[in-house]
Amino acid sequence: MITVNDSAVQQLKLLLADHPEAEGKGLRLFIEKGGCAGLQYGMSIEAAQPDDTVIDRGGVHFIVDAASVSYLQGAVIDYDDGLSGAGFRINNPNAARSCGCGTSFEPAETAPQTQG
Repeated sequence: MITVNDSAVQQLKLLLADHPEAEGKGLRLFIEKGGCAGLQYGMSIEAAQPDDTVIDRGGVHFIVDAASVSYLQGAVIDYDDGLSGAGFRINNPNAARSCGCGTSFEPAETAPQTQG
């Protein structure tokens, strides 16, 4: 299960409200090869596809593709507006180590190959 904190829900609501063309879409979270630790998080505003996992919270959608779900099981999605910058953050228990920027990680155990 992926948990989405209230701060992430509120920020996504604000983001989608500023972009009328995004109606019916949500925040897609995905894992791809790259970054300094081997895999990196990606995010985009998109519509859900048939094989996606969709997390509905507070009237907005957080979307995870089938290839990325195993990497994000147990993760917490948050939004932080701190000294290191504002943005959606992923606290991932499946990461053996993460890079300093927080966008790249090495999985704790071997998971299925990712897209990309």
